[in-house]
Amino acid sequence: MITREAVEEILTQARRAGACAAGFAAVSPLPELENRRLARWIESGRNASMDYMARYTDIRSDASLLLEGARSVLSVAFSFRQPEGGRHPLISDYSLGDDYHEAIRARLMPVAAAMEALGGTTRICVDTAPVRERYWAVKAGIGFIGLSNLLIVPGVGPKVFLAEIFWTEDAGVPDRADAPEISCGECRRCVQACPGKALDGNGGLDARRCLSYLTIEHRGDFEHTPDLRGRRIFGCDVCQDACPHSHKACGEDMLALEEFRMRPELASLRAPEDVAALTQERFSAIFRRSAVKRAKLAGLQRNARAVLENGKTE
Repeated sequence: MITREAVEEILTQARRAGACAAGFAAVSPLPELENRRLARWIESGRNASMDYMARYTDIRSDASLLLEGARSVLSVAFSFRQPEGGRHPLISDYSLGDDYHEAIRARLMPVAAAMEALGGTTRICVDTAPVRERYWAVKAGIGFIGLSNLLIVPGVGPKVFLAEIFWTEDAGVPDRADAPEISCGECRRCVQACPGKALDGNGGLDARRCLSYLTIEHRGDFEHTPDLRGRRIFGCDVCQDACPHSHKACGEDMLALEEFRMRPELASLRAPEDVAALTQERFSAIFRRSAVKRAKLAGLQRNARAVLENGKTE
């Protein structure tokens, strides 16, 4: 077993790497209740076209299939809360800078190397492997899942990226009792603010009504054109902005790291018309190594046209 001092040093290194929260959890198969909850969500069609959520259910349920012999997991959160004046009218806060998949992996590689120096092997996961990220974050004690269906880190809020380092060594962390499923008290601000009414008020989310899903993951034409007037055309920050925990966050150390802050090139895109006029060459130049490329130029321009069409019907 790894010593408590060594574990604390790893947590310190994770924070030095830029994490706003970090914690260890013991790896064990997920409770059957968690598996059934995901299965019901998919069976009801609330995953929309995200068919990948129905794949690798065995790995989602048992992380030791992701990394053979995994005994511990380091769960980390990185803030993407933008500084004053650092937001964009069209692009969601999380995608204003470099692609978080690459940036966070680079920051966690030295942490994983330090873990392996103590023994065993590791695997870094940054939102690409079939991992129940929020589940492990709760088990690691770094936050709770709110009515917005997002992980909320106390003192930081819901504007965080999650990542994990699975490890074949025993970090000596006792298996915590499951945290309350909902810890928002009587607050329903995110539910009331959601433009598409995608939040059911019980912690559930219907992706088919979520503007973030519709503007990023959905492919092809809209079945029913969403009203994006006054909204971002890539992603949606409304539920996060409405969360009181977002307003309680304070301190420079709780702001987005430099690579997640708005890149200067985005200054040329301030209105839907600017996006509608983009060429493929210009799009590729502006969004090089950006999460916005997930939607491709066709998707971004489809969203811009939706805003413009909504305006014509006023």
